[in-house]
Amino acid sequence: MPGLARLPSVAVAYPQILVHVVRTEGSVPREVGAFMRVDAHGVVGTVGGGHLEFQAIARAREWLHAPNAREHAPADMQRVDASDVERDHVATTSSGAHPWPVSWRQRCPLGPSLGQCCGGVVWLDYAWVASESDWQPWVVRLAPTRVPVAVFGGGHVGVALIRALAPLPFAVSWIDSREGFLSAASAAVVLDCLPGAVVREEIDPVEDAVGHLPDGTRVLIMSFSHAEDLQVVRACLARNRAAGAGAGLPSEAVGSPKPPTVGLPLPFIGLIGSKTKWARFRHRLTDYGFDDHALGQVTCPIGLSEIVGKEPEVIAASVAAQLLMFRSHTAPNPAAGCK
Repeated sequence: MPGLARLPSVAVAYPQILVHVVRTEGSVPREVGAFMRVDAHGVVGTVGGGHLEFQAIARAREWLHAPNAREHAPADMQRVDASDVERDHVATTSSGAHPWPVSWRQRCPLGPSLGQCCGGVVWLDYAWVASESDWQPWVVRLAPTRVPVAVFGGGHVGVALIRALAPLPFAVSWIDSREGFLSAASAAVVLDCLPGAVVREEIDPVEDAVGHLPDGTRVLIMSFSHAEDLQVVRACLARNRAAGAGAGLPSEAVGSPKPPTVGLPLPFIGLIGSKTKWARFRHRLTDYGFDDHALGQVTCPIGLSEIVGKEPEVIAASVAAQLLMFRSHTAPNPAAGCK
């Protein structure tokens, strides 16, 4: 879902109602934290579609137009205070910089009355947002956690990959060694992405960036130069080895997402290229002192082997899917849809 922290830049009118999922039970279409912002004429985001969402939008707009609406919610909702929010595991801050906004809760069984057969129950909170200052507490408290990804290279595949990753639950660093390249050749791509989704960095030598990546970063290497690619791979393996994770991973089928190994600072190192390119890299990396176990940390080629195609957009979709599959091994990932 789009990150709550990114949404202030989306054109929405005030006042509006923020509707978000705070609790679920059984089979439901969206996870806790899914949201939408509803004003008199438009909607941003989704809480799962279908009649659940249709009625939530109608309810939000009914509330917007009611007399003294901000203080008085419909009769079938209950007022929510801070203790309710904390009990339902919605992240809060201890700074006290923003008082918790007034919100109201609705229990929604997903049965015949809604024309949905999921069978579960969704609890929706409705919060009045009259201005940007009202919005800030939600940005602070509900900003999503994103997995760090570093993309080395601003070529055609890099551009397509940035477009694919930007709306997904990743915090992306886009890195290239060529001065002015990312700002000139691909500025429009970044501007098209959701604000805050991508951070651009120009570093020469580019492998110096590896030492500054946050632990847990998934690395994707696709620079304009095979020599640069090799040095970035070498720096990634050296960082893992320095952290005592040199045992690496066993070799696996080409293109399959590798299960994580606890303790790897860079748990996924993906290199664009053919089997022939990787064979040459393996020889060079062996000369640098990396054994087969360490080399098993590298995935090359990248992407899912079941997806065939060399078009940049196809490669990008395949790699994005691979990262999402890898992510499912490292964090709870509720099944999508009513299952």
